[in-house]
Amino acid sequence: MKKIAVTTTGFAVYSKLPLDLLKKKGYGVVLNPYGRKLMPNELINIAKGAIGIIAGTENITGKELKKMTGLKVISRCGTGLDSVDVKSAKKLGIKVFNTPDAPTDAVAELTIGLMFALLRKIPIADREIRSKIWKKRMGSLICGKQVGIVGFGRIGRKVAGTLRAMGARVYFADPNITKKRIGSFSKVEFNRLLEKSDIISLHLSYSRGSGKLFGKKEISRMKDGAFLINCSRGGIVDERVLYKALKNGKLGGAAMDVFEEEPYCGPLRELDNVVLTPHIGSYAVESRIQMEKEAALNLIRGLKND
Repeated sequence: MKKIAVTTTGFAVYSKLPLDLLKKKGYGVVLNPYGRKLMPNELINIAKGAIGIIAGTENITGKELKKMTGLKVISRCGTGLDSVDVKSAKKLGIKVFNTPDAPTDAVAELTIGLMFALLRKIPIADREIRSKIWKKRMGSLICGKQVGIVGFGRIGRKVAGTLRAMGARVYFADPNITKKRIGSFSKVEFNRLLEKSDIISLHLSYSRGSGKLFGKKEISRMKDGAFLINCSRGGIVDERVLYKALKNGKLGGAAMDVFEEEPYCGPLRELDNVVLTPHIGSYAVESRIQMEKEAALNLIRGLKND
């Protein structure tokens, strides 16, 4: 029986359909037994002898790929491919797939939810009531705010459309888009977006070699009291610079679903004006089921002639 290694966590918890699809094709499936992101040696052990992997966010470098003899397909259960050394995979004849459509609604809705949480100070109000403090904090509306979207792919456009319907003024910056307008949304220069936005939301890919997109220079150009949302990739934002900007009041608040090192244990946890979530962008039941189904089907298609 040909082996498939599922290295992503929580696979087929909410629906057995993805597992059934693989088993009907006669594959033997080995699941991630740790319930967390795999370390390199654990990845190699689980993937030993597998012809296919359904991967999560664990890093799959050329070093690991060379040890996975017989591997033919990596099917990412998610949007980004920055965790996979695609160039090395191609050299080794390993096909790589992802599921770009399934997480769109889930990540977009989390992004909007985090904006509400920041602007209306919901987490602080919850903590204070639990501590027997009855304090009515004044918040702000999304309606009328200038919102800059950095990265205007599927998720960025979904967020933009939702915010527009709420009365926000939305524009975007994206170096991969040459058009001045996408639908009714205008492209602006990145520095201009930094300077004019009340809220900036990040929705772009990232590779560790490309450096921090949001460091001291970029955050210093943002409006005083502006808000920053990152539901894209950890490493895009310099977390030390962000901490200082939140602590000294340069930024009014931030929300982070992704971090350079996960699980996150850094100093942002000390601040009241930041909302932190544990990389749950795609963690809506409906999106998760669809994402796993697409990952399984991609794997089956990639192994069709094997």
